[in-house]
Amino acid sequence: MGKRFINGTDFMRMALLGAEHLERNAEHVNALNVFPVPDGDTGTNMNLTMRSGSEALRARPSDSVGKAAEALSKGLLMGARGNSGVILSQLFRGFARGVANLDEVSPVQFAAALQQGVDMAYKSVVKPVEGTILTVAREAAKHAVTIARRTDDVPQLMQEVHAKAHEALQRTPDMLPVLKQVGVVDSGGQGLVFIYEGFVESLSGIHVELPVKEAPASAPAAAPKRAVSRQPQAGATAQSRLETESIEFLYDMEFFINRQLGSINAMKFDESWFRRALAKDGDSIIVIADDDIIKVHVHSRKPGDVLNLSLPYGELTDIRILNMREQHRDLLEHEGNVTEEQTDEANRAFGHDGAMPEWAAPEVLTGGAPVQGVPPEEVHEFAPFGIIAVAMGQGISDIFSGNNVDVVLSGGQTMNPSTEDFVQAIHSLSAEHIYLLPNNSNIILTAQQAAELSERNVTVIPTKTIPQGMAALLAFNEDESAERNAERMTRAAGDVQSGQVTLAVRDTVMDGLTIREGHYIGIREKEIVSSSEDLQESCRGLITRMMEDGGELITLLTGQDAAEQDTNRLVSWIEAEYPDAELEVHPGGQPLYPYLIAVE
Repeated sequence: MGKRFINGTDFMRMALLGAEHLERNAEHVNALNVFPVPDGDTGTNMNLTMRSGSEALRARPSDSVGKAAEALSKGLLMGARGNSGVILSQLFRGFARGVANLDEVSPVQFAAALQQGVDMAYKSVVKPVEGTILTVAREAAKHAVTIARRTDDVPQLMQEVHAKAHEALQRTPDMLPVLKQVGVVDSGGQGLVFIYEGFVESLSGIHVELPVKEAPASAPAAAPKRAVSRQPQAGATAQSRLETESIEFLYDMEFFINRQLGSINAMKFDESWFRRALAKDGDSIIVIADDDIIKVHVHSRKPGDVLNLSLPYGELTDIRILNMREQHRDLLEHEGNVTEEQTDEANRAFGHDGAMPEWAAPEVLTGGAPVQGVPPEEVHEFAPFGIIAVAMGQGISDIFSGNNVDVVLSGGQTMNPSTEDFVQAIHSLSAEHIYLLPNNSNIILTAQQAAELSERNVTVIPTKTIPQGMAALLAFNEDESAERNAERMTRAAGDVQSGQVTLAVRDTVMDGLTIREGHYIGIREKEIVSSSEDLQESCRGLITRMMEDGGELITLLTGQDAAEQDTNRLVSWIEAEYPDAELEVHPGGQPLYPYLIAVE
């Protein structure tokens, strides 16, 4: 039986079943990553992104397809992880804009929204690469626009979209030589096909069983570069540069206003006016207003006034109030001996949690009383800069923390931070300008998306590896302008050669090199240059290639699985083979990679 239109309930079922299909096949998607290393994560990233979207959709169900798509889009946007997750979120962000204000959509409207999603996704990527999820989405949307002129049945249209996406997926190895070399299709494209598979089953009840390209094993897409790892000088965090008493708006407040649970006579919500009213005795104001729920965050001197101001709009739920001076005193008292969890909580508590204050007009009425604007000079002092970095391993985190990094987000190839993780970290800092160091090529898009959403002064330094991040930090000079520092840090990151050693998880042949499962492989930048069942032999082969053009400094970051005797043997070989090069060894504690190597 045909279906000429779909509404919000239909779309919700499609999205949830699409997410379910992806989740069931996440490991298969992970296995399609072209590098034979053990931390392939495209499927994981897409699955976590879709899960975030599904949770948001369940929390805000609607019969309107426009509202349902908007809820999914917001959940995907904040939960996006990795390049694949960011692109997925942009596909559905554009789709949501295409169906905005529509209660139901026809095949023509659905196809047009798919195309709008593709347009937005391409705009989000600086250098789009064909043979990826972008290609699969584009070909499917283009076909949808054509088919929509010939059918008035949405389920039939979706079957055509899925079939075209699958067809485009099978051609991705012809567009990306590395896929053909390894014998797999694009992992992100496969993830999207699984989502569309769920869409088809939801709409028509047909369980699609198109053949999938089996992968030899698993692995992620890009091998990080290594930067110098000179032991950095200890530096104060942005928070420790502040005086406790300078935290003027000391109560960190967060709560929701549930419009549905409020009085039937609840006041009409004017977001602009509400923000200005909060600015009377507060800053770090975030107000996210939807039809039924309003999320409020503010740092205030008078928490009671904030709650009274909010009550006329609905019922207040999930109220959280923290004393930021108390949190700051605790941090200063225990600085240098705090757990990661305590540091994270302190950062959340007394950091700057939103965009720069939107100063109130000279006089705003609230309940008949004048509300005076707060002049900027009365706001508590900001540190001139703050730095957020992504790291894997306690040793690497400690190096970053000792070199002016205020927030270290745990992550890497195995688990990428989400957009929301970055946004929260940005909002946690009381700093005029914030630098983000993603330190992984698969995290750069997420960092850039968070910077755009935060409305703060944020610069993303596109570091692709942990050592590139270290090199960028060493180039930072707090006396320079933000623009000059961005130039210095980016240039320093690009001047470092990087390598890593890990275990291969499958047999393959890449660039003429035969790789066996369980052998140690050495990766320089994005190229596998050595492979051996002997760890020392693989490390030596990698370092030899890295030192072909010379180098003054070799740095080893030892992983959590690196044995001391292996490290000592490697150090002795380096000192004998390259006596003129300076050698530094630091405990990194990173998983999966016994050694990260930098040559400068």
